[in-house]
Amino acid sequence: MRIALVTEGTYPFVEGGVSVWCDQLIRGLQELEFEVIALTSNGLEKAVYPAPANLKGVVNFPLWSSVRRGRSRNRASHWFNQVHHSFVNALVRPNWGTTYFLWALKAMAGYARQADLGEALLSEASIGRLIKAWKECQSQDTSSAGLPELTLQDALLATDLLEHLLRPLQFIPPRAAVYHAVSNGPAALVGMVGKWYHQAPFVLTEHGVYLRERYLSYLQAPYSSSVRILILNFFRLLSSAAYRMADLIVPVSEYNRRWEERNGAFPSSIRPIHNGIDPTQFPPPAVEPDLPTLVFVGRIDPLKDLHTLIEAFAYTKEQVPNARLRIFGPTPKGNEPYRASCEELIVRLGLQGAASFEGRVSPVAKGYQAGHVVVLSSISESFPYAVIEAMSCERATVSTDVGGVAEAVGDAGILVPARDPVAMGKACVELLLDDERRIALGKAARARVLKYFTLERFLNDYRKMYQDVVFAAQAGRVPVQEEAKDRADLMLVGSGEAVT
Repeated sequence: MRIALVTEGTYPFVEGGVSVWCDQLIRGLQELEFEVIALTSNGLEKAVYPAPANLKGVVNFPLWSSVRRGRSRNRASHWFNQVHHSFVNALVRPNWGTTYFLWALKAMAGYARQADLGEALLSEASIGRLIKAWKECQSQDTSSAGLPELTLQDALLATDLLEHLLRPLQFIPPRAAVYHAVSNGPAALVGMVGKWYHQAPFVLTEHGVYLRERYLSYLQAPYSSSVRILILNFFRLLSSAAYRMADLIVPVSEYNRRWEERNGAFPSSIRPIHNGIDPTQFPPPAVEPDLPTLVFVGRIDPLKDLHTLIEAFAYTKEQVPNARLRIFGPTPKGNEPYRASCEELIVRLGLQGAASFEGRVSPVAKGYQAGHVVVLSSISESFPYAVIEAMSCERATVSTDVGGVAEAVGDAGILVPARDPVAMGKACVELLLDDERRIALGKAARARVLKYFTLERFLNDYRKMYQDVVFAAQAGRVPVQEEAKDRADLMLVGSGEAVT
C-alpha cells in the first residue's frame, strides 16, 4: 500500500512539531510505502530529515515562487467566467455556503488541465468580477458595520494571494492508495485533487486547527480590512470543503474535533488519534537540578507567547529569588525580531543572568531534565509533543489551557489561562516550593504517558486507520457526507465540463 503524505511548510524540510510526527509515522509503518508531496515556499528547500527506505519519493511543490505551472495562454473561456463568478460570490457572500465554492474548486482543477489557471485568475476580467461582486454585496449589506471599501489595489493583492493558495489545483498527484493531508488549507487541495482524479480515499489530519491559526495570523497581517476579509473567507470555505470531501478526518485531539464539527465536518467521519512518543527516549533523570529551575522547550515563536512566560518568571523570582528560567529551542528564520523582543523584555524586567536562551538541545530530553518544572505558555496548540515528552521525563508541568493540552495533562499537571502571567507565575511558585506535590505530579505524568501516549499505540492506531479507509473504499461504501457532496458533483456535470 502506498500513502501520499501531503505536507505544507514542514516535513522533510523543517524540523520539529509536525515534521517529527511525519517522521515517526513513516519510519514506524515500515510495511507501507510513502511518497511525500511537500508544499513549500520556493522549491529550493533542502531536506533536513534523512529518507527511510520506505519513503519512495519527495515532490517539492512551491506555492510562493514567481513561476507558475500554466499549460497555455488561451483566453479564459465563457465557462471559466461562470465558474469564477461562483467562486468570488462564495467569497463575498457567506450565505452562498460551501457547495458553490466546492463546485468552483473542482471545476477550476479541471480547467487547469487545459489552460493557465493562474493567468485566468489574475486577468483583468477576473479582477473586475471580484470588485463587482464586492460592490453588489456591499450595496445589499444592511448591517451597521457594512463591508469596507475594496480598492483596485486591494483586489489585485487579494487575487495574487489566492492564486498562490490555489496552485495545488494545477497539480495531479502521483497515484496512491490513500491521499493523506497532514493539515487543512492548500495541502487538503492536493488530497481533494487526488480523490477526484484517482478515485482514492482522502484522509485529513489536523494538528493545530488550521482555520483558527489563520485567523490568529491574518488578523495581525499588514493588509487592509477588505483583503483580510477575502482571505479569511477563503480559508473558512476551504476548511469546510476539505471536511466535506475527506473520507476520514483524523485530528490529534478532541479539542480539534469540536472546531471541525462547528465548521461543517460530519461527526461520524472524525476519528481522533493522539500523538505518541517513545518513552525510552525521554527517561526520568536521576536527580533534580541544584537551583529551582523553570524550563521551556520549543521553537521561539509568537504562538508560544514567551512574553507571558518571561513575565510569569518575573513573578516567580519575586517569591523564589534564586529561581532560573532556561529556554531551549531554535529561532526559525523570520522570528529573529520576536526573539529580540523577548531578550529586551528580560532586560527591562531585570532578569539578566537568571533567564537565558540556550538554543537547541540534544537529545531533547536533556532540556526537560534540566528543570524542576516544564512550562508551556502557548496561545495556540494542538496536542503538543513538548508536554508529553516532559511528562515522560517525570516533570511536573504548568501549561496554558489551549487546544488539546488538557487532554494530554489530565490531572497530572497544572493548567492556567493563556496570556495570564500572574496565574502562571503562581502555579510555578507553588510547584517549586512544594517538593512532595511536584514529585507526585511528575510520577503521575509519566504513568499517564505510558498508558495513553506511547509511539506504539500511535502507530497501531494509524495502521488500522489506513486499513479501514482502504477497505471501505474497496467495498464501495458511501461515507455519510457523500449525500451532501452529490449536489456539487451534479452541478459540475451539468456544466458540460466534468472532471474525469
